[in-house]
Amino acid sequence: MTDMTKPALKPANPRFSSGPCAKRPGWTPDVLGNALLGRSHRSKPGKARLQHAIDLTRKVLQVPADYRIAIVPASDTGAVEMALWTMLGARGVDMLAWESFGSGWITDVIKQLKLADVRTIEAPYGELPDLACVDTKTRDVVFTWNGTTSGVRVPNGDWIAADREGLTICDATSAAFAQRLDWAKLDAVTYSWQKVLGGEAAHGMLILSPRAVERLESYSPDWPLPKIFRLTKGGKLIEGVFAGETINTPSMLCVEDYIDALEWADSLGGLDALVGRADANLGIIEAWVERTPWISFLPKVENTRSNTSVCLCITDPVVAALEPKAQAAFAKAIVSRLEAENVALDIGSYRDAPAGLRIWTGATIEASDLEALMPWLDWAFAAELAALKAAA
Repeated sequence: MTDMTKPALKPANPRFSSGPCAKRPGWTPDVLGNALLGRSHRSKPGKARLQHAIDLTRKVLQVPADYRIAIVPASDTGAVEMALWTMLGARGVDMLAWESFGSGWITDVIKQLKLADVRTIEAPYGELPDLACVDTKTRDVVFTWNGTTSGVRVPNGDWIAADREGLTICDATSAAFAQRLDWAKLDAVTYSWQKVLGGEAAHGMLILSPRAVERLESYSPDWPLPKIFRLTKGGKLIEGVFAGETINTPSMLCVEDYIDALEWADSLGGLDALVGRADANLGIIEAWVERTPWISFLPKVENTRSNTSVCLCITDPVVAALEPKAQAAFAKAIVSRLEAENVALDIGSYRDAPAGLRIWTGATIEASDLEALMPWLDWAFAAELAALKAAA
């Protein structure tokens, strides 16, 4: 689109935020009518709903039967910190980062846990580090499966040694339910409800392999653990935590919302259907980028592109010639223009990432909404470019 005529069709749902993400299609507050409000989460019905959430998680995510699943506090951040503070320190650790959250885990391990034997393996936004440099055989490894703020994901788990001696701790918060996790290569997996399934925030999930349980029962870190992180007692796993007996009080309203999202996912056909929806959504943006000269993907390698948090950079030569602050202002102006039209909400790039756009394409996003959005992106760009040239 080269003129500034507004497109006729708007997305039915303008919510393309990368977290909290859009609710499932057809969601209304009525689905929460059975929430156990005013009841103890430790009551028989309360524990039954929490266990139901765990059972549905196992079914939809195709988690192996011998892996344990827990609902934990403080979203994905809480789940990751729980894994780091309880399991690291038994051997050296390789920390991988190619965006802001992975970098944050490095900071925690070095500056807070103060581990001595830490190797950091990093890459700039838009790239993966050299996975061949990672010692998955003898060391623990911490990484994000999908970089939410860079739009870069690992294409698979082939780089992880099958006969590894250490543990792999994987932050999968924007990958779970949209990308296939290689469970045989993962020992501690975390995510939060508000990402791919569009649940409510503040609750996290921690999934442990038998090897991770063995580490918890055989290793005690040198530092004290706050109660909220404790997964063992007397050298044995607290099994109740993995059977709906949460460490602290969860919101039963949020639990019911998560169950609704899981039941919706199961009704579609489970993981296969969810991955298919996210892949198809990415395909819509790929086709648009292919025919659009002013935009490109931030990830440089095709098979590392996220199918949930799609990160784009503006490559138009006029904009690319601007100073970085001016480029960021240009991208923000596009975002603001689209928000004013109630066409796309919250699609600016993450604050630490390169200037550009970030569009959520996870399973709760309808393909028809993405198709309607693409002409509006062209319109907003054309309008802002005209304004930029007029001001020059």
